[in-house]
Amino acid sequence: MVFHFPQTDENSENPHWRAIGYSPATDEAPEQEEQANTKRPLDDGVVETIHHTDASLPIRLAEKGLAVTEDAARNVCRIECDVVIVGSGCGGGVAAAVLAGAGHKVVVIEKGNYFTARDYTSIEGPSMSQLYEYGGFVSTLSGSGLLLAGSTVGGGSAVNWSACIKTPDSVRKEWAAAHGLPLFDKSEYTAAMDVVFKRLGVTSGCKEEGLQNKVLRKGCEKLGYKVEPVARNSSEGHYCGSCGYGCRTGDKRGTDTTWLVDAVARGAVILTGCKAEKLLFTDAAGARGKRCVGVVATSSNPAITRKLEVRAKVTVAAGGSLLTPVLLRGSGLKNPHIGKNLHLHPTAMAWGYFPPDKMPELRGKMYEGGIITSLHKVEAAGDGLPHRAILETPLMGVAAAGTQFPWVSGRDMKERMLNYGRTVHIFSLVRDRGSGTVHGERRIAYHLDPVDRENQREGLRRALRILVAAGATEVGTHRSDGQRLSCKGATDEEVEEFLDGVTGVRGPQSKSENWSLCCTAHQMGSCRMGATAGDGAVDARGESWEAERLYVCDGSVLPSAVGVNPMITIQSVAYCLATGIAEQLKRDPSSGRNHSTD
Repeated sequence: MVFHFPQTDENSENPHWRAIGYSPATDEAPEQEEQANTKRPLDDGVVETIHHTDASLPIRLAEKGLAVTEDAARNVCRIECDVVIVGSGCGGGVAAAVLAGAGHKVVVIEKGNYFTARDYTSIEGPSMSQLYEYGGFVSTLSGSGLLLAGSTVGGGSAVNWSACIKTPDSVRKEWAAAHGLPLFDKSEYTAAMDVVFKRLGVTSGCKEEGLQNKVLRKGCEKLGYKVEPVARNSSEGHYCGSCGYGCRTGDKRGTDTTWLVDAVARGAVILTGCKAEKLLFTDAAGARGKRCVGVVATSSNPAITRKLEVRAKVTVAAGGSLLTPVLLRGSGLKNPHIGKNLHLHPTAMAWGYFPPDKMPELRGKMYEGGIITSLHKVEAAGDGLPHRAILETPLMGVAAAGTQFPWVSGRDMKERMLNYGRTVHIFSLVRDRGSGTVHGERRIAYHLDPVDRENQREGLRRALRILVAAGATEVGTHRSDGQRLSCKGATDEEVEEFLDGVTGVRGPQSKSENWSLCCTAHQMGSCRMGATAGDGAVDARGESWEAERLYVCDGSVLPSAVGVNPMITIQSVAYCLATGIAEQLKRDPSSGRNHSTD
């Protein structure tokens, strides 16, 4: 499936790109040419419902080794398996590999579609539309936050920025002690992180950094700040600046090219273009009172009118922190923690303009090179205290830049965009103490805690200092009044005066004179695990307190924010939980196959 890009001509070009110095890699890469006529990594197990009808889908599913029954009277296609998993991202992908590897017939339900390197274009508009939840336009109810969440096979791992950071020791200790979750203090969790690193082929070096990371590193070194390298799930020579639109080179290793490949090799089936609507329950004699026996899903393809009823011994919800609570709550579960405790790692952006050809050591464009290869931690005053924020660099496409820059005037916006290619962005990310609530699909309430806002402000001020030290001729924020400072000839006093006026993010409905948007690509905690039903939506094994054999296995189970890019944490937790599920199925005498096909 190849993307269509209506904002470009037949040559995949836009007449405005040359004017602003934007030249995305739209040519067909050699790797893509080689792949054009080869089998895709998941072809042995993927069933793309957009290509089927009511008549052809059951046949295709049976070919994949599934027991399928058609119920014309109920307009239902019933599928039987051992484990059904909703979602194919960092949680669902890992769970699928572990459980299929344990010998169970696994069905993965994914509402997004399946794309590979040969489909990706690096063109912002169609990529966002095809790969992100609601095309990248998910906002909080107040309009102050813009949330990015992957919606494709591989989920967020297919579109994230490759940063691989293990769960900080301080966070692990907190989760073990304060939340009563001993898993995080055990060697098994450490081993799980090592397994994840190995499967993703994580590398710690970077042969050449892109412009934005060079600026971050140079500014930090000038000011005497510590800058740390960021490991990535790619080769050390990976120089792709558009991985957020899918990695065209195929170098980045998301679940779609790793864990799901393992799962398919062991017989797993992945249903794409298929959305889970509700969970199925039956009464049970145990303490929980009921048992989950599967899920009902619908295809986005209008040619498939039948509901898909996937019956399984174990159901795993792994749709992510924005959608898993919607599924659980919509299926009648009532634990008060479902949808609560949503953490977002709120960010604030600073920018600096670096004229071309002035600094040979800072050559290139801001959209070239690895997206995150360095970071700086804004430490708190006092030994042993957690850092207040981390500073990293983002993927910032043309449309995203145009959206983020405040409208001051038509002339100003044209100048901003003419400088686009050499305008470096650094964002301040905080480990939020405050939290929000998922009230429903695209109904998310979130407000910054005062301490989080102050930490965000301190990170934003630090980012601006770094940009000035690196040699920017102009720096600013995305505040609605166009807050900026011309650095040429500016005294230290003038820089400090400017920094004193920098504030934390306040949204357009805050009644503040000036406002800006908070962007986030990390969602955690909305079905957090807890030692008791009063502490979380699921127990320490990821099982629902209200229904046995229903597990949650994604970022929503995290007890709180991680404080760093969460991919490794989510996959490691998923690995531990899925291993526990496999052991439970092995011990349970009813865990044998309920169908004869394999």
